[in-house]
Amino acid sequence: MLPSQFCHYHKIPKDKPRFNPSGAISQLMAYDAGALDATLAAAAGDDPALLRELRGVFIESALKQLDLLERSRCDGNWYVAAMRLKGLAASFHAQELLDAAENAISTAPGDPAAVREIESVLSTLSGSNGQ
Repeated sequence: MLPSQFCHYHKIPKDKPRFNPSGAISQLMAYDAGALDATLAAAAGDDPALLRELRGVFIESALKQLDLLERSRCDGNWYVAAMRLKGLAASFHAQELLDAAENAISTAPGDPAAVREIESVLSTLSGSNGQ
């Protein structure tokens, strides 16, 4: 089978509109700044041990994605790690981390300034106790 025989499969027919051509969906999404503690507190209730554990798991997961970001050797790996970090930040309403992840997405892969920004945000988040 020649590549030209199956390339038409991946092309969008001209009579079908592209999904979200204007980017309107991303403009409608809003994140509550500083809501990480409130999100964790809502999940943990009145249990301070659970609150610390949830914060620790959040930070651990974010550090794992940062490690993958630092070790990425191609554009695709950089983008996937940054998107995962952005998703984690959005899930927990960590606006500063979300902004840093978006910055990493928009910069060149391997950008040390983007990595330092994420490290700084994670350092701040892990230093706060959420109480």
